[in-house]
Amino acid sequence: MEALSGRIVRSCAGRDKGHFLVVVRADNSFVYVADGKERKLASPKKKSLKHVKFTNTVIETESLTDKKLRSVISGYSAASESLTEN
Repeated sequence: MEALSGRIVRSCAGRDKGHFLVVVRADNSFVYVADGKERKLASPKKKSLKHVKFTNTVIETESLTDKKLRSVISGYSAASESLTEN
């Protein structure tokens, strides 16, 4: 799967393991991710591609703020957990 800007990913390693994040930008072997709380859009976390799992969801990153990003991730996380409980 391609590391597009705006794609929601799940962290598989590190302190943020299991958390959903959004790709802010990507290069050859790294993605830069943010969640709007611990990692703001202004200073995204650099993660290796092998340490994230891609989802099929891509959000619009134009006019995205940290508050909107937290809201999107919160909603996505709640929906994802409700699907795994059933």
